[in-house]
Amino acid sequence: MAEMKSLSAGTLRILTRFQVGELTEHLIYAHIAKHVKDEKNKDVLLKISREELQHSKIWEGYTQVTVKPRKARILWFTLISRILGFTFALKLMENGEGDASTFYGKIAQEVPEAQRIALDEDRHEQELLGMLDEERLQYVGSMVLGLSDALVEISGTLAGLTFALQNTRLIALSGLITGISATLSMGSSEYLSARSEGGGQNALKSAMYTGVVYLLTVTCMVLPYLLLPNEGFMIALGIMLATVVLIILGFTYYISVAKDMPFRKRFVEMAGISLSVAALSFVIGIVVKKFLGIDI
Repeated sequence: MAEMKSLSAGTLRILTRFQVGELTEHLIYAHIAKHVKDEKNKDVLLKISREELQHSKIWEGYTQVTVKPRKARILWFTLISRILGFTFALKLMENGEGDASTFYGKIAQEVPEAQRIALDEDRHEQELLGMLDEERLQYVGSMVLGLSDALVEISGTLAGLTFALQNTRLIALSGLITGISATLSMGSSEYLSARSEGGGQNALKSAMYTGVVYLLTVTCMVLPYLLLPNEGFMIALGIMLATVVLIILGFTYYISVAKDMPFRKRFVEMAGISLSVAALSFVIGIVVKKFLGIDI
C-alpha cells in the first residue's frame, strides 16, 4: 500500500468520496436484502454488501479517516426498493456510478488497487443483471398491455366525449363506465390467454396485473373531469392529456432502468400513438355531434 504522504490532496479527496460511497452502498445492499424473500437474490445482495464494505476499508487504509455513510441516500434507495422493487432501485443506483471508472483510472498510478475495485464494480452490475427474476418484472408484459390499452382506448374515448358532451360530470360518468367495463374485459382476456398458453397459476396473476394497471390508469385520466366544474371540460381535457404523457414518461423510465431497454424510442412511440388517437377521437366527437345534431 502506498504511503499516505505520497498521495496528492486531490487523490485523497477522491478516495474519501469513494470511501463514503462504498460504505453507503454496503448499507443499502444490506438493508434491501432484509426485505428480499428469494434466497438466491438475498445471498447475492449480501455478498455484494460485504465486498462494498471491504472496498471502503481499503480506502480507509489510504485516507486514515473514519467516515459516516450518507443516511439520506440509504433511506432513499431503501424506500424506492419497497415501492418500485429492488431491481429498479439497484439498477438506478448502479447507473449513477457511471463516472466512477473514469476516476479510478485517474488515480490508478497512485493507488494500484483502484483497477481491481473497478473490475469488482463491473462484476456487481453483471450479477445484478442476473437478478431480474423479481415477480413484478415477470409480469411486465401484462402491465404494458394494461397500460397501453388504457392510454389509447380511454384517452381516445374521453377526448371524443369531451366535445360531444361538453359536461365534465357526464364525461367522467361515461369514462368510468367504459373504463371499468374495459378493465374486466382486459383482465378476463389476459387470464384466458395465459391459461391457453399453459400459464396455470400465473394466469390469475397476469390478469390481476393487467386489470390493476388498467384501472389505475383510467382513474388518473378521469380524475380531472371529476374535480373540475361542468364548464371546465376543455381544461380537463388538457390536464388529461398531460397526465397521459406523464404516465407514459414514468412507466417508460421504470422499464428502461429495470429491464435495460431504450427509453426515448419507447416513450416517443407510446406518446405518439396515445396522443394521435386522442386527437382523432376529438375530431370524431365534433363530426358525430354535428352530423347527428345532438345538443346536450
